Amino acid sequence: MPRREALQRLALLVGATLSLPVQAALRGETTAEVPLIFTAPQQKLIADLAEVIIPATDTPGAKDAGVPRFIGHVIGNCTAPAQQETFQKGLQQTDALSKTAFGKPFSDLDNPQRAEVVRQLTQREKAFFLTLRELTIVGYFTSEAGATQTLAYLPVPGRFQGDIPLKPGQKVWAI
Repeated sequence: MPRREALQRLALLVGATLSLPVQAALRGETTAEVPLIFTAPQQKLIADLAEVIIPATDTPGAKDAGVPRFIGHVIGNCTAPAQQETFQKGLQQTDALSKTAFGKPFSDLDNPQRAEVVRQLTQREKAFFLTLRELTIVGYFTSEAGATQTLAYLPVPGRFQGDIPLKPGQKVWAI
């Protein structure tokens, strides 16, 4: 695939997936009159869910990149109360599904069990999961770790070259 086409698709994908709360958070705006503060168990659950979506491999995972704090800030400060309630209900459903299927809270499960609970969430709590996935991806790829260690990053670019073919296995450029 030509580089230009890859960049156009990436820009379209990112532009189309950024919801209003994420856009507000990236601009530093807040919409909540009273910020929602998550409890310690809820924060741990958010971190564990984000790590299932982007696990640590040879590059940092979502936890290492600070994604749970980003999610907590966006949901707590930049979303409407109805969206906050949907998100909190999704967190409750996650633990309920976990306890029903495996008899343990989500944070106590091993990776295959967590993946199964997340698979069920995608079907039962779709609005929650889509929000969680979006915030995880945006939070990760806008973090320093995501932009510099997962993506190819050139802090001072050279001259403009509009069409450079990507080699198989080459990282996508952070733009």
